[in-house]
Amino acid sequence: MSTSPTLFTDCEPLIDILLDRLDKRVVVGLPLGLGKANHLINSLYRRAREDASISLTIFTALTLEKPRAGSEIQARFLGPLAQRLFDDYPPLEYAQAVRSGELPENIRVVDFFLQPGQWLGVPLAQQAYTSLNYTHALDTLIRQGVNLILQLVSPLETEAGGATPSPTQRYSLSCNPDISADLLDRRRSGAMPIISVGQVNTALPFMHGDADRPASDFDYILHGEAVQFPLFSPPNKPAGLNDYAIGLQVARLIPDAGSLQIGIGSIGDAITHSLLLRHQHNALFQHLAAALDGPREAPRELHLAPFDQGLYGVTEMLVEGFLKLIDSGIMKREVDGAVVHAGFFIGSPLFHQRLAEMPAALRDKIAMMPVSFTNQLYGDEAQKRKARSGARFVNSAIMVTLGGAVVSDGLANNQVISGVGGQYNFIAQAFALEDARSVITLEATRTRKGKTLSNICWEYPHTTIPRHLRDIVITEYGMADLRDKSDAEVIAAMLNICDSAFQPALLAQAKKAGKIAADYQIPLPYRHNTPERIAKSLQPAFNAGQLPSFPLGSGMTAAEEHLAVGLSVLAPLAGNTLSMLRMVAKGIGYRLSAADIASLERMQLAKPTGIKEQLYRALLIGALASSARSQSAPDAPDG
Repeated sequence: MSTSPTLFTDCEPLIDILLDRLDKRVVVGLPLGLGKANHLINSLYRRAREDASISLTIFTALTLEKPRAGSEIQARFLGPLAQRLFDDYPPLEYAQAVRSGELPENIRVVDFFLQPGQWLGVPLAQQAYTSLNYTHALDTLIRQGVNLILQLVSPLETEAGGATPSPTQRYSLSCNPDISADLLDRRRSGAMPIISVGQVNTALPFMHGDADRPASDFDYILHGEAVQFPLFSPPNKPAGLNDYAIGLQVARLIPDAGSLQIGIGSIGDAITHSLLLRHQHNALFQHLAAALDGPREAPRELHLAPFDQGLYGVTEMLVEGFLKLIDSGIMKREVDGAVVHAGFFIGSPLFHQRLAEMPAALRDKIAMMPVSFTNQLYGDEAQKRKARSGARFVNSAIMVTLGGAVVSDGLANNQVISGVGGQYNFIAQAFALEDARSVITLEATRTRKGKTLSNICWEYPHTTIPRHLRDIVITEYGMADLRDKSDAEVIAAMLNICDSAFQPALLAQAKKAGKIAADYQIPLPYRHNTPERIAKSLQPAFNAGQLPSFPLGSGMTAAEEHLAVGLSVLAPLAGNTLSMLRMVAKGIGYRLSAADIASLERMQLAKPTGIKEQLYRALLIGALASSARSQSAPDAPDG
């Protein structure tokens, strides 16, 4: 094995060498999400598409694609935004072939985690999906005979021209040591005869931890201006009142000197902001939390004081909120010189900007590690147990059954929404560690085509986490502590955090099944779980700017942020003509703010021409008016 990689500035001769060395039988491990070497995999895919004698298997996860508009009004919003954020990101050609159903027979694409919601109804993606815990993907790759890694890397220093780097040159796996670090360790030890190729992207920050690798870990390096591209950076989504109701409750569960894992999305952003309120504006934090409790009994073991010793982050994904928690001094408890150990990252334009601008000494306290380290206790278990004290592993779900089983990755018909990822791993850790807890968050309801449904259900054909691992579940209406509870106690606790419109039917099902006493009644304080109660508790703070729609910023313009909040109100109504007409009526005659006018101009609806544009204008104004009055308040259930 050479001590220095061979450098290339052109994909094609490098692909020639790879196909020759692998005898046209290629099983490539392509990192999850951001770490994909787009130019290399596209070139390799094209060769296999044009030459049926090449056998190509691509084993990957979270294949990123430019967002698609589902309607004309969405297209008006997404068009300029996507052009600005994604047009220079080279599309992955294998993904386009999977979506169109035109993947050649000599090429296989196996995904173990799908971009959430983007591959529903795509037969090739659904059929080739492999359901795996994140930590099991490494062993699956090995059994599948992976013989090539194609990884985006960051150089410690830019190589000059085509000169061969010195043996002391280092590269960082940056955003994705998650599985690659363990594969490279096996390669280095001689346990795996795998070819390793890095594609340099100078937009990636050089990250330390196990992401920091010597040049000898790579056989070949592709670099140069021709293969540079901007990072995939989706904007943050708006956080609504329900997100904050959940976030404020989660923030009360995090002990000082504890350990934290949270996920991506608006709930995760609201959790971050709630932790900042607890630390920096404690009186307001406690006031809002008490307002949410109302007359009900407050949960046990609450942590309300500002942070003194601070938190340590151990997480599969380095989410944007962690950067703010580091900056604020909340995340400062060090373990082996790091305040965060994380497996991968992807984020908004502001995330990448914040990471790049963070002082080097502070950024070096973020150690990027394989998921074999972050997601499980195996390997130096005694040290991990000591480090992960007071752990709170917070993950989101799409549904939870009344018995406590969690649905996070798929639908009743086995269509895959996303994947298991590391959710099971962290929940298992919560039960393996002495003082840890698993926290599942979800909104109590969802609205589709104008009809509101409960996310707390009696049963569901597909589950991600079995009910014997039930622990804490939080909706906007409260917290259900399920650990060590009997089935009847679990059902009673889950009913307390349901939307009240659905409580009677769910209680009747439990009684019919004999799982709760026939004379049981939901306590009176829990029978008023309505959007109006949440709005009454939190709307004043939202109106005062204390609960911002984008607590971490967004990566969008001010007009786009205003639009994104309005469109989030509109999206659940799409497909329901009556609901859409009601929204149109709401928009007629509404007094426009300066932000509304700027939004209409951004959507080219300031001066509508024709009936269709006039309807679009009124519809959008209605959505903006609704979002201004009460974020996230859903319509009442139909029927």
